[in-house]
Formats: sequence, C-alpha cells, structure tokens
Amino acid sequence: MIVSRAWTGKRYAVLGLARSGLATVNALLAGGASVVAWDSNKAARYALLQAPPLQGRGWGWGLSTSDGPDETDMPHPNPSPEGEGLIVADPLEIDLTGFDGIVVSPGVPLNKHPIRAHAATARVPIIGDVELFAQAQTDLPPHKVVGITGTNGKSTTTALIHHICEAAGLPSLAGGNIGLPILGRDSLPAGGVYVLELSSYQIDLTTSLDCDVAVLLNITPDHLDRYDGFEAYADSKARLFGMQSPEHDAVIGIGDTPSAAIARSLSSRGAHLTKIAPGLCMDQSRWPALQGPHNAQNALAAIAACEALGIARAAIDKGLETFPGLPHRMERVATRNGVLFVNDSKATNPDSTAPALSAYPRVHWIVGGLAKTDNLDACRPGFPHVARAYTIGEAGSMFAKLLAPDMPVEESGTLAAAVNAAAANAKPGETVLLSPACASFDQFKDYEARGQAFRDAVAALA
Repeated sequence: MIVSRAWTGKRYAVLGLARSGLATVNALLAGGASVVAWDSNKAARYALLQAPPLQGRGWGWGLSTSDGPDETDMPHPNPSPEGEGLIVADPLEIDLTGFDGIVVSPGVPLNKHPIRAHAATARVPIIGDVELFAQAQTDLPPHKVVGITGTNGKSTTTALIHHICEAAGLPSLAGGNIGLPILGRDSLPAGGVYVLELSSYQIDLTTSLDCDVAVLLNITPDHLDRYDGFEAYADSKARLFGMQSPEHDAVIGIGDTPSAAIARSLSSRGAHLTKIAPGLCMDQSRWPALQGPHNAQNALAAIAACEALGIARAAIDKGLETFPGLPHRMERVATRNGVLFVNDSKATNPDSTAPALSAYPRVHWIVGGLAKTDNLDACRPGFPHVARAYTIGEAGSMFAKLLAPDMPVEESGTLAAAVNAAAANAKPGETVLLSPACASFDQFKDYEARGQAFRDAVAALA
C-alpha cells in the first residue's frame, strides 16, 4: 500500500468505509497515524474489523457503544480496550479539536452532511484519499502524475493514457475514480506514471495535488444537487489547474464555454497549454474501441498528455490501436445476424449519449431510466442516425413523448423487452445501442448492473 511518514503521530477521522475508506484506514494506520473510523452502515463497520490486515489486531470502540459487537452479531477476536491506533466511533459524536484531518468518501454530500459544520467548528480540514496520496508523493520513488477530469469521458481517457504508458514500457497505475483505491495499491518503481481519474467531488477534497499533466475534457451540467449552481460545479473542475505548478502541462478541451474560459485563464503557460478543439476530423478506423466524435476528443487529449510525458509517437499509435476499451463504455458486446450490439450503459446523461448516437450510421436506441433532465436536446444532432427508439424505466413515457415527433418509438418498459424488440427490428449492418442518457437506480443497482443485464439479454437471444 502507499504510505507516508507525514502521517506518523497524527490523528484522522475516516468517514465512509467502502473500498476507498478501508484502504485509507489501513494506509493511515500503517503510516503511524491514529484513526477514528465510521460508517453509518453497521455491516461496513464490522467488515472493517474483519478484513486483513486488521483482523485479530487490537482495536477499541468509542462512543455509540450500544451499537458495538455482541456474541450474536459479532463473531470476532476479543478487542483490546485501548485499541492499536483505531477507534470505531462516529466523528459527529466526538470532539475533533486537534485532529489533522477528516477523510471522507467522495460519496458524502458535503453540502448537506453535518460533518462539514462539525469540522469547521473544530477547525479541521476535510480531505479525501487523493489528498493523502498527494501528501505521500515525497515518500515514493520518482514518478509523474496525470490527472484527468471532466463531466464525460474521464474513465476512457484515463484508461487510454494508462494503456499507452504500458505500451511504451512505462510502469503505470490507473486510480482515483477508476479501479482500485489509490492508497491500497503498491507504489510504482522509479519512472512510473500514476494516472488518476478525478471527479469533481475528489477535487473538492484535494488541496495539494500538483499534476505533471492535468487534463480537462469538458464541462456540462451534472451533479448539480451537490453544488450551488453550474458555475460552482465548473469552479470545482478549475481547481485541478489551480493546484498545478505553472511549468506543468495543461490539456483542455474547449468545446464548451466553461472549459474554454479555464483555458483562457491559463494562456500565460504558453507551450505548456494544449487546447483540444471540437470537431477535428480524425482517421479512427485503426482504433476499434475508440469510435465516435467523443472518442476522437478523448484520443486527442490522451495523445497530448502522453506527448507531454515524453512518450514517442510510435508508442502512442500502438497504444491507440491496441486499446481494448472499457466495460459499459461503447462496449462491443456481440454481432448477431449482422447486427452489432453495443453496451454504453455508462452514458448516464444526455450529453454523454449524444456522441454515441453519431458513432454508427443506423441505430436502434435503448434509452431511459432515472432521468437527470426533462429533455434530450443534447442528443438531437444524433437523431438522424436513429432508426427506432425503445424507452425503458421511469423516464420511459416522458422520453417516448419527447422522441415521437422525430422517430419511431416503442415503450418497452424493461431492458430485456427492449433488447428483444430491437433485435427483431434491426437489419444487418445496423446497431442496437444501449445508451440510456439516464441514471440506473430506478431498475438497477448501478450502471454496471444495467450493462450486465444488457449483455445477458443479448446472450439470451435466439
């Protein structure tokens, strides 16, 4: 795991014990810090104490002892009353004065959660695991860091840069908002590249990450329930560049007004600023996993970032050609009777669906779920490519009414029904595309479960 001597003797509270929270607790303890850990989910708290390397170690229960273990619900080694640097307690119920930080999961809504006011009262900073990684950098072998943010395309671009680095023979690790928690990973040898996907939430919790290359792909309305308006959301993205040294490289897509404004604010960087203009024609025929105009922009950003790292163009070209793509992001699932089935379940808003519609000449579009907007205007440029739409989920009826003036529409209701109907209607050379433009939580656990359901439905076709 990644550990820093800077944490030795310090005190932290960790709120949220999913994967990143568990990795954070373990890293801090290994670094010699004392930790108060908590999750509102009782099972998550118990899982912390059962998981290696904490299993069998001493630990203590803090406040809320009535919620502690008993013989019925906690088959567990006997705890040491004094603990070994770990106390399980709700940070809202203790005095945080003197703590060095409260490490929260990016999923904690700070605009609504009481921990924000409680931390302010104690004058304790709220940070995330990416900030702890930034603090640990001086203890790691010499390396570089690439940070990628944007409303759409982050995961693909992160994975692509990581893949190109590996194709060039560089030790590389993809982390942040993708893959395994960054603090739980083994550090890279000298010359390695950490490629970090960074959501706005993670940037909000980071204060000292100085990326050697920082990438902003785009900014469109999303996650506005966590921000005081769209401008505040855009300001969060801009903070990635505010943490950078001016001699480090910035790569910015300028296809939207907020991103273009951030690029203009960095004009003094000169050769260390690369602007990615929209609509640039590229030959993507040799990149099977990078189809569509959005992936052209992702590829351009990755090329610029890798050139800034000093990677030779031949290695970049090899990486582009061999990139396998990511699950649920324009994923080619199967070709049946000449019809291509594509899983783009990760497209959870209209802006991310729009370019997928334009990636194929004739599309049978499965759309719907838990809507984030009451319109599909961002998708309109791709409407001429749609042969028929099949609406599903909570937004199904609303979207059917919106789309009916522009294309044939079927209200399928469920994903399985939509796949069956689309397969029956599609002709050889056409594409059945799941690109929902919606969140998944009305019918599925998450977008990954929705994508797997699509795969299963395609596999079940006669």
